[in-house]
Amino acid sequence: MEKDMIAHVRKNSGDTWAEPHALSDHINGTAKMAAQFASAFDSDEWGYVLGLAHDAGKSRPSWQGYLRTKSGYDEFAHIEGKSRKILHAIYGAILVEEIYGKEIGRILSYCIAGHHAGLPDWSSSETGNASLKDQKNKIESTNDIDSKLVDMLVQSKPKSIPRRFSQGLDISFWIRMLYSCLVDADFLDTENYMDGGKSILRGGYLSIDELLEKLNHHMKKFEEDSSRTKVNLLRNEVRQKCRVAALKNQGIFSLSVPTGGGKTLSSLTFALEHAKKHGLERVIYVIPYTSIIEQNANVFRSVLGDDQIIEHHSSIDEENETPKSRISAENWDGPVIVTTSVQFFESLFSAKSSRCRKLHNIANSVVILDEAQLVPAEFLKPILSVMQLLVDHYKVSFVISTATQPAFSYKNEPNFKFQGLKGITEIIGSTEEVRTLYDSLKRNNIIFPQDFDVPISWNDLSMDLIKHEKVLCIVSDRKSCRELYKLMPENTFHLSALMCGMHRSSVISEIKQKLLSNEPVRVISTQLVEAGVDMDFPVVYRALSGLDSIVQAAGRCNREGKSESGGNVFVFIPERPAPPGYLRKAMETAVGILKSAPIKEIDNSIIERYFSDLYWKVNSLDKAEIEALLDPVKNDRSELSIYYRTASNRFKLIDDRTQKQIFVRYKDGNELIDRIKKDGPDRMILRKLQRYVVNVSTNEFLRLRGIGAIEEVYPNIFALSTELYYSEEYGLISDENDIDISKFIN
Repeated sequence: MEKDMIAHVRKNSGDTWAEPHALSDHINGTAKMAAQFASAFDSDEWGYVLGLAHDAGKSRPSWQGYLRTKSGYDEFAHIEGKSRKILHAIYGAILVEEIYGKEIGRILSYCIAGHHAGLPDWSSSETGNASLKDQKNKIESTNDIDSKLVDMLVQSKPKSIPRRFSQGLDISFWIRMLYSCLVDADFLDTENYMDGGKSILRGGYLSIDELLEKLNHHMKKFEEDSSRTKVNLLRNEVRQKCRVAALKNQGIFSLSVPTGGGKTLSSLTFALEHAKKHGLERVIYVIPYTSIIEQNANVFRSVLGDDQIIEHHSSIDEENETPKSRISAENWDGPVIVTTSVQFFESLFSAKSSRCRKLHNIANSVVILDEAQLVPAEFLKPILSVMQLLVDHYKVSFVISTATQPAFSYKNEPNFKFQGLKGITEIIGSTEEVRTLYDSLKRNNIIFPQDFDVPISWNDLSMDLIKHEKVLCIVSDRKSCRELYKLMPENTFHLSALMCGMHRSSVISEIKQKLLSNEPVRVISTQLVEAGVDMDFPVVYRALSGLDSIVQAAGRCNREGKSESGGNVFVFIPERPAPPGYLRKAMETAVGILKSAPIKEIDNSIIERYFSDLYWKVNSLDKAEIEALLDPVKNDRSELSIYYRTASNRFKLIDDRTQKQIFVRYKDGNELIDRIKKDGPDRMILRKLQRYVVNVSTNEFLRLRGIGAIEEVYPNIFALSTELYYSEEYGLISDENDIDISKFIN
């Protein structure tokens, strides 16, 4: 290729033009890097060709002329989007099909066509003109693409499609992983030219061996300093079992440990030992709630060092973020990643380049699914299918870590056939060994109501709760939480998702401090405290719910085993049953099991039966038909018809069609909202504001907007119009009768 062909241009600090980024340098740099990334799953030749072909359209005279516009250059011409009139990606997509034929070419075509705009559908009414078929039909000829580049591509033809990637979800996910390699390589090579200072910040992390050495040093000191209580001795035993199991072959593991049994550091021990044994590159923690992420990430930092942990979630504390960690979150190139279930699973099914960019770095990893019972049942089938593909073809090991193991294994029963996961290995050992561990760590008694058909009133329940100086009561919905809270005495704490993340973190911290100081503390909460939040109460009340929720609630009772006689967990029938949908079905499934025969203990065999029954009752384990959209065999194999964009739009663990996001005026949220009103949003302000978000139903959103509680501070950005609608006690106020105007009167 001619050296005067340009891929990118930029300005120096003095507003003069820097030396242009030669197109030949860019495509060769991208090709080598994409090949390196794709070698993780033995597809380097495919990555290399993608790098060569992705910007072939930029070699056309019309595009080169477009780059050199009136002022001499167009600095943003390389970015495709609605405002860019001269396309380049689709030309490379068409070219590879012309050179290699439909079978090989179409695989490459999806990646190249979408390397800016996102993976396309083949042909779909949901994405209209953005589909690959429609884009191809708009281009008349590729004859003006540089002939030397065409020759390079002809000589670099990939071998046939590997057999293991040739069918169904295998091929669509393989294309997605190739796409990730291309997008990340393209980003990095461009970044190196556009912002060399940013690229210098990448890398430089400790190796897995060095991290394991730090962990071992910490654990040795911790075990020497810790009291030799029964609970601590059992936690040490769990860690030793993790060390032994880590030496086994890669695959899918379960870590069944009661709450308070030390899963966090035990799973880290397994992950680093397993990574060392098999030459893996990173550990990825997938956690359902940001409140647990912050808690666990702080534990990991204290063990491994502040600069070794990459948090990737919307509510990250700016104080814990550095320029290096911020750019590493873009593509997960660090050794320990801590992220949310939403970020991890939605990325696996996303069409966006920014979200897919990191996927190739999941290969050669250990992935810990913490509190795995919270994986949403409506998307369970496609999630488990992709997990199995990562294990089978991408050198990934999964650890399903929870006190209440979901029934993820293959099932073939008369009323329920479930593909599930293959060959799950329990780290603790045999069924008997797991039962022994649970019996040894038993620290409380679960007391069920005598009659499951007789509810207790909130008033009577509040009178029971007041009898205890330290008590936690968990209900299944926000409205019940607020109604019960209003009946409690002063100094009771309220916790629900109507409080923003910053507010909840502050309250949880205060509750923990009171517990440590042995002060009286009463808490009314929704189920957000059940998954991994370290609280230790002598008495817990739990509204009737799914058995997994009841067991998780029990994990907040006598957690440290301080009471030798054990704590008490009272299950009660609430005034208002669990909300319709999954929570209601979970409650009904639990009642069915509890009524069928007297149960003294909820052991793992009962939990497995519970989840099997629950999954059978769920209308669909793939409600959005994600697998069908991503399986060309079920669509049109001759055209390799895959619907990436539609699947991405449908795969939403939090459905933004039924929920709306509101920024609330709590503490610093006030100033941030006012800055957006005055100056408009920028990335940093929006990142900070994620700590001040409350999600509400669309109906509730419309009602609040109708009474003037919400204003549109910027197009499609909504915030509370006044502090009157946010309470320091219980968060967002949905009932105007709850407004306390006295604090605003001088």
